[in-house]
Amino acid sequence: MGSTFMGLETARRGMVAQQGALYTTGNNIANANTLGYTRQRVDLQQTESFPSVGTNAPKIPGQMGTGVEAGAVVRVRETFLDTQYRSESSKLGYWENRASALGDLETIMNEPSESGLSASMDSFWESLQDMAVDPQNSGARAVVRQRGIAVAETFNYLYDTVSAQKADAQNEVNVSEKAINTLLSQLDQVNKQIGAIEPNGYLPNDLYDQRDTILDDLSQYARIKVSYEKSGGNALAQSEGKAVVSLVDDNGNELGNLVDTNGYKEVKVNSNTENTGVQSISIGDTTIDINNFESTGKLKSVVESYGYENENGDLKGTFNDMLSELDNLAYTFATEFNKVHEEGMSPNEIKNGNQAISFFADNESADGSISDRKGFASRMTVSQDIRSSLDNIANANPTNPTVGDASYVSKLAEIINNDYDYGLSSEQSYFRNYFEGVIGSMAVSSQEATKMATNATALQQTVDNRRMSTSSVSLDEEMTNMIQYQQAYNAAARMISITDEMLDTIINGMGVGR
Repeated sequence: MGSTFMGLETARRGMVAQQGALYTTGNNIANANTLGYTRQRVDLQQTESFPSVGTNAPKIPGQMGTGVEAGAVVRVRETFLDTQYRSESSKLGYWENRASALGDLETIMNEPSESGLSASMDSFWESLQDMAVDPQNSGARAVVRQRGIAVAETFNYLYDTVSAQKADAQNEVNVSEKAINTLLSQLDQVNKQIGAIEPNGYLPNDLYDQRDTILDDLSQYARIKVSYEKSGGNALAQSEGKAVVSLVDDNGNELGNLVDTNGYKEVKVNSNTENTGVQSISIGDTTIDINNFESTGKLKSVVESYGYENENGDLKGTFNDMLSELDNLAYTFATEFNKVHEEGMSPNEIKNGNQAISFFADNESADGSISDRKGFASRMTVSQDIRSSLDNIANANPTNPTVGDASYVSKLAEIINNDYDYGLSSEQSYFRNYFEGVIGSMAVSSQEATKMATNATALQQTVDNRRMSTSSVSLDEEMTNMIQYQQAYNAAARMISITDEMLDTIINGMGVGR
């Protein structure tokens, strides 16, 4: 037979347990709008039952229950959904940044439009055709010179603007590097706090939430893999332990350890000696060649935007590729136009017997000669000879040096319809076709990046919704729990009252009237 006062203790335990559950429910309600908060619940557990009474009865759990006790306060969170969310977050970080960079490039190039490079070149060809109608007309020659200056200045402007955008991308690389290391440092500090608390038998739920928020932010920059190592000591079974974070590639292969129980390793983006492109990424003492860095995330995207060195040492990347295309087009256009222009005769050449006057020049070379393709789009200009005198513009055929040969001027105008290889391959195309191909390729890449960013956003949102349905606070559900725990608390209190009445009958009523 159990103790006479056993019912009081059972009811008391019930009141304490339900009170703890109510307090936890109140905490959930208070943090319903707290960013990163994971709803919590009290792990209610049966207390050990009493064995049957008897001198020789075995001291093992029996059939008479002794009530309930509040165990650990645990978070309601699904690790699998966290892993999915961080995977989608890394994809979104990559495609969002890539779409932004290509969108900026589209804005700079401004094609098709009435003020872009193609419009400037078309105006230049049209001015040559107008001059072919009356080659001796000084006004027509003046228009050709001004249109040529406009083409050169458009090349200069586009190259300088893209270069400035590349410099911004370099700053973004530095900002991303700093952000990653800041997050790793914060993660290491939280890890240490968790490692100091868990061995004492506590669950630092708020620190768990803080750590998960840091991991979510970190996953935007690169693909990560998270595992946990137990803290030891008197840590509860529900304790998560210290997080061990590794950088992995898109196939899940580990590239380097970012955070472990000993601390974190600094991430560093290494550029070449000219500081014009990224060569490698270091994680502590581990160095990863940039061409082997296949971890989708914002870091990879900003590196691709800024520029990197491929296996041959050539600079590649979103802005580098466009700068190279501008150089190819400007260099080929200027040199091929100069070849035909130098073959012709200008009024001054016919008069003085001089030949080979260039129309376009390199404003950084001593004599204006064009020799270096790299960066030429930023240095392209109309030669000083053309600027100083309109009579230096070729308008006659050297085989028949008559001032004002319309057929020769037409030959200059027809350069736009000739095929050139632009120093890239044996494949040739017209100037207009080549430039349209460059712009078209950029537009397709931008469209693809925007589409992928949209898809990644939708996928991340879907996973986040599923995660929030498990981990976030539902006020309706918490109100239901609050009523449930309140009723249980009231019932336990009523049980104490009933037990008190029973004890009163036993103590004060039994034996009365003998």
